[in-house]
Amino acid sequence: MGFELDSGMIRGLGTLVVMIAFIGLSLWVFNAKRNPEFAEARLLPFADELLPDTKNAATATRSIRP
Repeated sequence: MGFELDSGMIRGLGTLVVMIAFIGLSLWVFNAKRNPEFAEARLLPFADELLPDTKNAATATRSIRP
């Protein structure tokens, strides 16, 4: 009465592990408690842009070239 791991059993266990990871990640991403964190993360691409200075806004010039 030995327990043998053949290639089909290993593939099945691998599929099970990936499926559990996918379900866990999906639940983590779509959890409503994480919404504030993701709202902040959505703005990260714009974090390196300088905010316009309100004091010097009248003297600041912008290029209109495409």
